[in-house]
Amino acid sequence: MRIVVWNCAMKLAGKKLNALENLRPDIAIVPECACPDKLWDKQPLLAPIPMDWVGENENQGLGILAFNGYRISRHREYDPGLPWMLPVEIKGPVSFQLLAVWAINHRIPQAAGEELSGQPLQTVERYRKFLSAAPSVVAGDFHNNVRWDRGAKATNHGNLVAGLERLGLASAYHVGRGELHGKETSPTLYWQKRALDGPKYHVDYCFLPLEWCSQLWQVELGGFDAWVGSGLSDHVPLIVDVDMPEGKSAKPAKAVRTDLQGLGYRIRRPRKG
Repeated sequence: MRIVVWNCAMKLAGKKLNALENLRPDIAIVPECACPDKLWDKQPLLAPIPMDWVGENENQGLGILAFNGYRISRHREYDPGLPWMLPVEIKGPVSFQLLAVWAINHRIPQAAGEELSGQPLQTVERYRKFLSAAPSVVAGDFHNNVRWDRGAKATNHGNLVAGLERLGLASAYHVGRGELHGKETSPTLYWQKRALDGPKYHVDYCFLPLEWCSQLWQVELGGFDAWVGSGLSDHVPLIVDVDMPEGKSAKPAKAVRTDLQGLGYRIRRPRKG
């Protein structure tokens, strides 16, 4: 099963949608995409693709698209008071729950030094029951990184990582690459200048159930030239391949690290209820 996270920087149609499809995702989490009506109006042949979407601007919201026989249904726990977090049920060859994230209020330093902060941890706490009820994935654009954590602030990204860990979830990138949070060697966002020598950050994540980590096949990031240099977006896609028991049997790639304690995870089981 392939999960793709890609902030498309609006206008998900034409070559942007084609580029996404060429990644062959089963499930795609796409912040900053247009609503279904807008999208299918420009590419009507793609209208049968299952999709859910939330947003206040029909040109820029949070979308989830399903391919290859997967289906999406919005979960009854959806809270419209948290419009940039979308809980859905995924049905298909692998069935699970997904909490899609677009932390629109972020902590990337602004030109004037202003620091904005979102509260994805509050959202995770709000959806604790949802995330504990079945195998769940939390994925999207979090606009945050532990490199910006300061003191005991509630908005520290480390708090979110710890909160998800308590629910039995770990970041696929960090497990697959064997890297610590805040020490990422590959960015997902090329901010402002959209240039290799400009500001760049790792802010897009896919948190998987710990039980899935041994089935993690590979984690990739899209290349700068193809995704940013070409003008598609200021983000590159995060591509996560998990070889679930329902699919073909295969051993995890040697590059995949499953020593989660070595990455700071304490390997606690999720709390019930």
